[in-house]
Amino acid sequence: MNNSVKRSLEWLRHPMPLQRIEISNYLGRDDATGRGAYYCIKELERLKKWEPRQMRVAVQGFGNAGQHVARLLHGDGYRIVAISDSRGGIFREQGLDILRAIELKQQRQSLSDVYAVRSVCDCPECGCVECHCKPDDAGTGSVITNEELLELDVDILIPAALEDQITSENAARIVAPVVIEVANGPTTSEADEILIANGTLVVPDILANAGGVTVSYFEWTQNRAGYYWALDEVHERLRQIMTREFNAIYDLMASKQTDMRTAAYAIALTRIGEAIESLGTSDYFVGKRETA
Repeated sequence: MNNSVKRSLEWLRHPMPLQRIEISNYLGRDDATGRGAYYCIKELERLKKWEPRQMRVAVQGFGNAGQHVARLLHGDGYRIVAISDSRGGIFREQGLDILRAIELKQQRQSLSDVYAVRSVCDCPECGCVECHCKPDDAGTGSVITNEELLELDVDILIPAALEDQITSENAARIVAPVVIEVANGPTTSEADEILIANGTLVVPDILANAGGVTVSYFEWTQNRAGYYWALDEVHERLRQIMTREFNAIYDLMASKQTDMRTAAYAIALTRIGEAIESLGTSDYFVGKRETA
């Protein structure tokens, strides 16, 4: 046996650690949905000249997307005054300790804990699943329902839980001037009309939660190239795309005096039309009719 074969066998027995990304574990995918929504909010901050520390935020849904958008906003000084999960919510006017809330929410000891035991509303003072409040904070928070959270007097409302949360029944009671749809379809069509009539700015789900599918596209791109990006590069590429698309939709909304959802659909349909036209032949359209 020659030396090269011996070295190969030795490497197989004691392989050197490789710096690589495991399959289905691409950098940046974990917080992509919440981060995409965060980049939309940062553009609104720039356009409207918000002072983050003066902005009160309520987040309905404290799963992956809700946690990350709350974490990123909290890091910038936004005051997250309310969060909720499937069992209920917590409100504290002074703001919540989001990092601690996430840490304790994620401490699961059994499968049943995930669905039934631990909740953000288990401590009405701090919004955590275990109380760590300072004595001066005791009694300064309150447990609220998911329905009550939606109607809080806040500057930004982020529905990040289930669909059909804002309906014709409660839309008129939504007082937040800005709604960021991180969940899929959290606002019904009837409620959308009410919010628009009341002057509410709704950043629609087709844009606000697009960070997740955008980074999934990044995963596909990296697989095709066989070259994997650093986390900072993923974040920067996502920021560029979300910022570009937000401003395209916002500008069309302003120029056509419509709402952001309609503007987003108009841009999407225009791009689809341009893509179809680029095929350039009547055969394409005839073929589509014949296979329909």
